[in-house]
Amino acid sequence: MAERTVEFDSPHFLHALFADDLSLLKEMGERLNLTVTTRDSWIRFEGEERQIEAGAAILDDLEQARRKGGLITRHSFLYAVNAAAESLSSAGGNEALKVLDLFKCRLLGNGSKPAVTPRNLNQLKNVEALDTHDVVFGIGPAGTGKTYLAMAYALDLLKSRQIDRIMLTRPAVEAGEALGFLPGALEEKVLPYLRPLYDAMNDMLDGAEAMKFAEKNLIEIAPLAYMRGRTLNRACVILDEAQNASREQMFMFLTRLGEHSKCIVTGDPSQVDLRPKSRSGLLEAIDLLQGVEGIAFTRFESSDVVRHPVVARIIEAYSEGRNDERPRQAL
Repeated sequence: MAERTVEFDSPHFLHALFADDLSLLKEMGERLNLTVTTRDSWIRFEGEERQIEAGAAILDDLEQARRKGGLITRHSFLYAVNAAAESLSSAGGNEALKVLDLFKCRLLGNGSKPAVTPRNLNQLKNVEALDTHDVVFGIGPAGTGKTYLAMAYALDLLKSRQIDRIMLTRPAVEAGEALGFLPGALEEKVLPYLRPLYDAMNDMLDGAEAMKFAEKNLIEIAPLAYMRGRTLNRACVILDEAQNASREQMFMFLTRLGEHSKCIVTGDPSQVDLRPKSRSGLLEAIDLLQGVEGIAFTRFESSDVVRHPVVARIIEAYSEGRNDERPRQAL
């Protein structure tokens, strides 16, 4: 058995490295087979030398990320711990992506709102794909940050004047695209379907800035069925819940893209509400557009879920249960 004590500038700085949550240190100890204790501005590891090295490396990574302006959250701390645990258990001791590497990618951020940074490797891949491709599909289960990242990227483009507007759209499957019976103008009719995108925007921008974008009509919303015949230049177009777009709608949408524009498509193939499911335009696009120049696919997994930890377990349970039922459904 060995031990190592690591000192920091102040108790406040040390607590910021584990999101001021002592339960995270307990979880860290359990995952790495270490005894972890802390008091004042120091933290001590007791265990095998290899495990101690892993624990110290986690703190070093988090310290560098914090000094670069990153905000350490519960999720980023656990990301570092999980990466270290997997590295320890792998035969070759593979080195995982560090939290510092994630925080090097920053979207938005100003005086009162923190920058948006990827929380895992697939989120980072998604942002990198957006930098290098004109059409990017973010595919995966709920809670993996697909919609949130799409909105952050679009707002970052708008604020840096690389585009002139953001277009938000989503298939209104629940109303069968027949929105006329709802009260209000078209924008008011479709707003409930795009609430997640608006919630993300309000989370990233100051109230005054969000209001300015709205007043200048820099953010436009429209149901997917109303986009036929349009050409969208210098815009970032986001199609959310794309699994519920029909094959005809998906083809129509993807061919709206004009010059100097970006297209972001997000969806979860396991949550198709169309009947039959084979009509999903997202499923067809996944089959037909692999390898097409200018188009990229980012696939998120249940391990990428950034909501409450139980959400990932719910997704796993449902996925396993549905897989077991498939033969019976085919009958």
